[in-house]
Amino acid sequence: MHCIETKNLTYRFSEKDIVLNNITLLVPSGSIYGFLGPNGAGKTTTLRLLLGLLKKQVGSIWIFGKPFTKNRIEILRNVGSLIESPSLYSHLTAVENLNLLQKVYQCPPARIPEVLSLVGLANTGNKKINQFSLGMKQRLSIAVSLLNNPSLLILDEPTNGLDPNGILEMRELLKKLNRENGITILISSHLLSEIEKLVTHLGIINKGNIVFQGTLDELISVQQQTSHIVIETNNNIKAIQLLKDSIPSIRQEQEKIILPMKSKNEISLINQELMKDGIEVFEISIHKQDLESIFMNLIENNDSKISS
Repeated sequence: MHCIETKNLTYRFSEKDIVLNNITLLVPSGSIYGFLGPNGAGKTTTLRLLLGLLKKQVGSIWIFGKPFTKNRIEILRNVGSLIESPSLYSHLTAVENLNLLQKVYQCPPARIPEVLSLVGLANTGNKKINQFSLGMKQRLSIAVSLLNNPSLLILDEPTNGLDPNGILEMRELLKKLNRENGITILISSHLLSEIEKLVTHLGIINKGNIVFQGTLDELISVQQQTSHIVIETNNNIKAIQLLKDSIPSIRQEQEKIILPMKSKNEISLINQELMKDGIEVFEISIHKQDLESIFMNLIENNDSKISS
Protein backbone atom coordinates (compact mmCIF):
# COMPACT_ATOMS: atom_id res chain seq x y z
CA MET A 1 0.00 0.00 0.00
CA HIS A 2 1.11 3.55 -0.71
CA CYS A 3 1.04 6.04 2.15
CA ILE A 4 0.99 8.89 -0.40
CA GLU A 5 -0.18 8.70 -3.99
CA THR A 6 -0.68 11.58 -6.39
CA LYS A 7 -1.90 11.40 -9.97
CA ASN A 8 -1.41 14.06 -12.64
CA LEU A 9 -0.75 16.71 -10.01
CA THR A 10 -0.34 20.02 -11.85
CA TYR A 11 0.14 23.49 -10.41
CA ARG A 12 0.86 26.82 -12.06
CA PHE A 13 1.28 30.35 -10.78
CA SER A 14 0.28 31.71 -14.19
CA GLU A 15 -0.54 30.42 -17.66
CA LYS A 16 3.15 30.31 -18.60
CA ASP A 17 4.63 29.56 -15.16
CA ILE A 18 4.02 25.82 -14.66
CA VAL A 19 5.49 24.69 -11.33
CA LEU A 20 4.33 21.06 -11.44
CA ASN A 21 3.58 19.11 -14.59
CA ASN A 22 1.46 15.95 -14.14
CA ILE A 23 3.33 14.76 -11.04
CA THR A 24 2.74 11.16 -9.97
CA LEU A 25 4.28 10.31 -6.58
CA LEU A 26 4.16 6.85 -5.03
CA VAL A 27 5.42 6.79 -1.43
CA PRO A 28 5.23 3.26 0.03
CA SER A 29 4.01 2.86 3.61
CA GLY A 30 6.91 2.38 6.02
CA SER A 31 9.47 3.87 3.63
CA ILE A 32 11.87 6.78 3.90
CA TYR A 33 11.23 8.54 0.61
CA GLY A 34 13.76 11.10 -0.58
CA PHE A 35 12.19 13.80 -2.76
CA LEU A 36 15.14 15.29 -4.58
CA GLY A 37 15.71 18.11 -7.02
CA PRO A 38 17.58 21.38 -7.53
CA ASN A 39 16.31 24.58 -5.92
CA GLY A 40 13.13 25.74 -7.65
CA ALA A 41 12.32 22.27 -9.02
CA GLY A 42 8.86 22.13 -7.37
CA LYS A 43 9.62 20.20 -4.17
CA THR A 44 8.19 22.65 -1.64
CA THR A 45 5.12 23.35 -3.80
CA THR A 46 4.41 19.60 -3.89
CA LEU A 47 4.76 19.27 -0.11
CA ARG A 48 2.51 22.29 0.46
CA LEU A 49 -0.16 20.70 -1.74
CA LEU A 50 0.11 17.43 0.22
CA LEU A 51 -0.51 19.35 3.45
CA GLY A 52 -3.34 21.49 2.09
CA LEU A 53 -1.28 24.68 2.45
CA LEU A 54 -1.91 25.37 -1.24
CA LYS A 55 -5.20 24.73 -2.97
CA LYS A 56 -5.01 21.87 -5.44
CA GLN A 57 -5.62 22.90 -9.06
CA VAL A 58 -5.39 19.75 -11.18
CA GLY A 59 -4.91 16.07 -10.28
CA SER A 60 -5.63 13.93 -7.23
CA ILE A 61 -3.96 13.36 -3.85
CA TRP A 62 -4.48 10.22 -1.77
CA ILE A 63 -2.97 9.82 1.71
CA PHE A 64 -3.40 6.67 3.83
CA GLY A 65 -5.51 5.30 0.97
CA LYS A 66 -8.07 8.12 1.24
CA PRO A 67 -8.74 11.11 -1.03
CA PHE A 68 -7.20 14.14 0.68
CA THR A 69 -9.90 16.62 -0.35
CA LYS A 70 -12.71 14.66 1.34
CA ASN A 71 -10.74 13.56 4.41
CA ARG A 72 -8.44 16.53 5.06
CA ILE A 73 -8.93 16.93 8.84
CA GLU A 74 -8.81 13.19 9.57
CA ILE A 75 -5.64 12.76 7.50
CA LEU A 76 -3.81 15.76 8.95
CA ARG A 77 -4.40 14.46 12.48
CA ASN A 78 -1.98 11.66 11.57
CA VAL A 79 0.61 13.80 9.77
CA GLY A 80 3.56 15.71 11.21
CA SER A 81 5.42 18.28 9.14
CA LEU A 82 8.31 20.71 8.99
CA ILE A 83 8.14 23.11 6.04
CA GLU A 84 11.01 25.59 5.63
CA SER A 85 12.06 27.39 8.84
CA PRO A 86 10.85 26.02 12.20
CA SER A 87 8.31 28.23 14.03
CA LEU A 88 9.51 28.47 17.63
CA TYR A 89 9.26 31.09 20.40
CA SER A 90 12.90 31.97 21.06
CA HIS A 91 12.26 33.44 24.56
CA LEU A 92 10.72 30.17 25.80
CA THR A 93 12.23 26.80 26.71
CA ALA A 94 11.67 23.61 24.74
CA VAL A 95 9.04 22.40 27.24
CA GLU A 96 7.25 25.78 27.20
CA ASN A 97 7.10 25.76 23.41
CA LEU A 98 5.66 22.24 23.41
CA ASN A 99 3.19 23.09 26.19
CA LEU A 100 1.61 25.72 23.94
CA LEU A 101 1.41 23.39 20.96
CA GLN A 102 0.16 20.48 23.06
CA LYS A 103 -2.96 22.51 23.77
CA VAL A 104 -3.42 23.23 20.06
CA TYR A 105 -2.97 19.57 19.10
CA GLN A 106 -5.02 18.40 22.10
CA CYS A 107 -2.61 15.57 22.81
CA PRO A 108 -1.80 14.20 26.30
CA PRO A 109 0.72 16.32 28.33
CA ALA A 110 2.77 13.15 28.84
CA ARG A 111 3.59 13.29 25.15
CA ILE A 112 5.94 16.26 25.73
CA PRO A 113 8.72 14.41 27.62
CA GLU A 114 8.27 11.48 25.21
CA VAL A 115 9.04 13.51 22.07
CA LEU A 116 11.86 15.45 23.77
CA SER A 117 13.46 12.13 24.70
CA LEU A 118 12.98 10.83 21.14
CA VAL A 119 14.93 13.77 19.65
CA GLY A 120 17.60 13.88 22.36
CA LEU A 121 16.49 17.11 24.09
CA ALA A 122 15.20 15.69 27.37
CA ASN A 123 17.81 17.49 29.50
CA THR A 124 17.67 21.05 28.14
CA GLY A 125 15.92 22.28 31.31
CA ASN A 126 15.50 26.07 31.50
CA LYS A 127 17.63 26.76 28.44
CA LYS A 128 15.87 29.23 26.12
CA ILE A 129 15.51 28.52 22.40
CA ASN A 130 17.68 31.55 21.56
CA GLN A 131 20.52 29.66 23.28
CA PHE A 132 19.99 26.54 21.16
CA SER A 133 22.32 25.60 18.31
CA LEU A 134 20.78 25.28 14.85
CA GLY A 135 20.90 21.49 15.17
CA MET A 136 19.03 21.63 18.48
CA LYS A 137 16.37 23.90 16.95
CA GLN A 138 15.93 21.47 14.08
CA ARG A 139 15.56 18.56 16.51
CA LEU A 140 13.00 20.54 18.52
CA SER A 141 11.09 21.21 15.30
CA ILE A 142 11.02 17.45 14.70
CA ALA A 143 9.70 17.05 18.27
CA VAL A 144 6.90 19.51 17.43
CA SER A 145 6.01 17.48 14.34
CA LEU A 146 5.86 14.32 16.49
CA LEU A 147 3.55 15.70 19.19
CA ASN A 148 0.40 14.27 17.60
CA ASN A 149 2.05 10.82 17.26
CA PRO A 150 1.86 10.85 13.45
CA SER A 151 2.04 7.94 11.04
CA LEU A 152 3.58 10.19 8.36
CA LEU A 153 6.30 12.84 8.58
CA ILE A 154 6.73 15.39 5.77
CA LEU A 155 10.00 17.30 6.07
CA ASP A 156 11.25 20.06 3.76
CA GLU A 157 15.06 20.37 3.75
CA PRO A 158 15.49 19.50 7.48
CA THR A 159 19.30 19.45 7.17
CA ASN A 160 19.58 22.97 5.72
CA GLY A 161 22.31 24.93 7.47
CA LEU A 162 23.49 22.02 9.61
CA ASP A 163 27.15 21.15 10.01
CA PRO A 164 28.31 17.59 9.15
CA ASN A 165 27.74 16.40 12.72
CA GLY A 166 24.24 17.91 12.74
CA ILE A 167 23.43 16.19 9.44
CA LEU A 168 24.59 12.86 10.88
CA GLU A 169 22.48 13.35 14.02
CA MET A 170 19.41 14.19 11.93
CA ARG A 171 19.95 11.15 9.72
CA GLU A 172 20.22 8.79 12.69
CA LEU A 173 17.14 10.35 14.33
CA LEU A 174 15.01 9.86 11.23
CA LYS A 175 16.22 6.28 10.80
CA LYS A 176 15.29 5.58 14.41
CA LEU A 177 11.80 7.07 14.02
CA ASN A 178 11.24 4.98 10.91
CA ARG A 179 12.68 1.78 12.33
CA GLU A 180 11.32 1.87 15.89
CA ASN A 181 8.07 3.79 15.43
CA GLY A 182 7.14 2.67 11.92
CA ILE A 183 6.73 6.25 10.71
CA THR A 184 6.69 6.82 6.95
CA ILE A 185 8.97 9.76 6.13
CA LEU A 186 8.88 11.98 3.04
CA ILE A 187 11.96 14.20 3.07
CA SER A 188 12.92 16.77 0.44
CA SER A 189 16.45 17.82 -0.40
CA HIS A 190 18.49 19.23 -3.27
CA LEU A 191 21.60 17.18 -2.46
CA LEU A 192 21.64 13.44 -3.03
CA SER A 193 24.88 13.09 -1.08
CA GLU A 194 23.11 14.21 2.12
CA ILE A 195 20.43 11.54 2.15
CA GLU A 196 21.61 8.59 0.06
CA LYS A 197 22.52 6.84 3.33
CA LEU A 198 19.05 7.49 4.72
CA VAL A 199 16.37 6.76 2.14
CA THR A 200 14.83 3.53 0.85
CA HIS A 201 13.02 5.15 -2.08
CA LEU A 202 13.63 8.18 -4.29
CA GLY A 203 11.75 10.60 -6.46
CA ILE A 204 13.80 13.09 -8.48
CA ILE A 205 12.06 16.20 -9.80
CA ASN A 206 13.35 18.90 -12.15
CA LYS A 207 11.42 21.89 -13.50
CA GLY A 208 8.14 20.35 -12.42
CA ASN A 209 8.77 16.94 -14.02
CA ILE A 210 9.57 13.61 -12.35
CA VAL A 211 12.77 12.31 -13.96
CA PHE A 212 13.23 9.23 -11.74
CA GLN A 213 11.16 7.31 -9.20
CA GLY A 214 12.01 4.02 -7.57
CA THR A 215 14.09 2.37 -4.87
CA LEU A 216 17.64 3.33 -4.00
CA ASP A 217 18.71 -0.07 -5.34
CA GLU A 218 17.15 0.77 -8.71
CA LEU A 219 19.12 4.00 -8.86
CA ILE A 220 22.27 2.06 -7.98
CA SER A 221 21.51 -0.29 -10.90
CA VAL A 222 21.56 2.81 -13.15
CA GLN A 223 24.99 3.50 -11.68
CA GLN A 224 26.14 -0.02 -12.53
CA GLN A 225 24.90 0.32 -16.11
CA THR A 226 27.11 3.37 -16.59
CA SER A 227 30.18 1.73 -15.02
CA HIS A 228 33.04 0.47 -17.20
CA ILE A 229 36.52 -1.06 -17.18
CA VAL A 230 39.60 1.05 -17.88
CA ILE A 231 42.80 -0.64 -19.08
CA GLU A 232 46.20 0.94 -19.71
CA THR A 233 48.79 -0.99 -21.74
CA ASN A 234 52.04 -0.40 -23.66
CA ASN A 235 50.22 -1.04 -26.97
CA ASN A 236 46.57 -0.06 -26.92
CA ILE A 237 46.05 -0.45 -30.68
CA LYS A 238 47.25 -4.05 -30.64
CA ALA A 239 45.21 -4.77 -27.48
CA ILE A 240 42.01 -3.43 -29.07
CA GLN A 241 42.57 -5.50 -32.23
CA LEU A 242 43.05 -8.59 -30.09
CA LEU A 243 39.85 -8.06 -28.05
CA LYS A 244 37.44 -6.40 -30.51
CA ASP A 245 35.96 -9.68 -31.83
CA SER A 246 34.82 -10.73 -28.35
CA ILE A 247 34.12 -7.17 -27.12
CA PRO A 248 32.77 -5.13 -30.10
CA SER A 249 32.15 -2.00 -28.01
CA ILE A 250 35.78 -1.71 -26.90
CA ARG A 251 37.32 1.72 -27.63
CA GLN A 252 40.21 4.01 -26.79
CA GLU A 253 39.84 7.29 -24.90
CA GLN A 254 42.75 9.51 -23.82
CA GLU A 255 45.33 6.77 -24.30
CA LYS A 256 43.32 4.26 -22.28
CA ILE A 257 41.13 1.31 -23.32
CA ILE A 258 37.46 1.46 -22.30
CA LEU A 259 35.22 -1.62 -22.23
CA PRO A 260 31.88 -2.54 -20.57
CA MET A 261 31.69 -3.92 -17.04
CA LYS A 262 32.89 -7.50 -16.69
CA SER A 263 33.01 -10.04 -13.89
CA LYS A 264 36.24 -10.62 -11.97
CA ASN A 265 36.81 -13.89 -13.83
CA GLU A 266 36.32 -12.18 -17.19
CA ILE A 267 38.74 -9.40 -16.26
CA SER A 268 41.31 -12.00 -15.25
CA LEU A 269 40.92 -13.82 -18.59
CA ILE A 270 41.29 -10.54 -20.52
CA ASN A 271 44.48 -9.78 -18.60
CA GLN A 272 45.87 -13.25 -19.34
CA GLU A 273 45.03 -12.94 -23.04
CA LEU A 274 46.81 -9.60 -23.34
CA MET A 275 49.91 -10.80 -21.50
CA LYS A 276 50.01 -14.03 -23.55
CA ASP A 277 50.22 -11.87 -26.68
CA GLY A 278 53.17 -9.93 -25.26
CA ILE A 279 51.17 -6.83 -24.28
CA GLU A 280 52.22 -5.23 -20.98
CA VAL A 281 49.26 -4.31 -18.78
CA PHE A 282 50.01 -1.31 -16.56
CA GLU A 283 46.60 -0.84 -14.97
CA ILE A 284 43.09 -2.34 -14.87
CA SER A 285 40.49 -0.35 -12.94
CA ILE A 286 36.72 -0.03 -12.59
CA HIS A 287 35.21 3.40 -13.19
CA LYS A 288 31.91 4.01 -11.40
CA GLN A 289 29.81 7.16 -11.46
CA ASP A 290 28.86 8.21 -7.95
CA LEU A 291 25.16 8.60 -7.24
CA GLU A 292 25.44 12.38 -7.22
CA SER A 293 26.81 12.30 -10.79
CA ILE A 294 23.86 10.13 -11.87
CA PHE A 295 21.51 12.62 -10.21
CA MET A 296 23.11 15.48 -12.14
CA ASN A 297 22.95 13.52 -15.41
CA LEU A 298 19.22 12.91 -14.91
CA ILE A 299 18.70 16.63 -14.30
CA GLU A 300 20.79 17.65 -17.31
CA ASN A 301 19.02 15.18 -19.61
CA ASN A 302 15.67 16.57 -18.51
CA ASP A 303 16.90 20.13 -19.15
CA SER A 304 17.96 19.21 -22.70
CA LYS A 305 14.58 17.58 -23.42
CA ILE A 306 12.73 20.70 -22.22
CA SER A 307 14.92 23.07 -24.28
CA SER A 308 14.55 20.92 -27.41
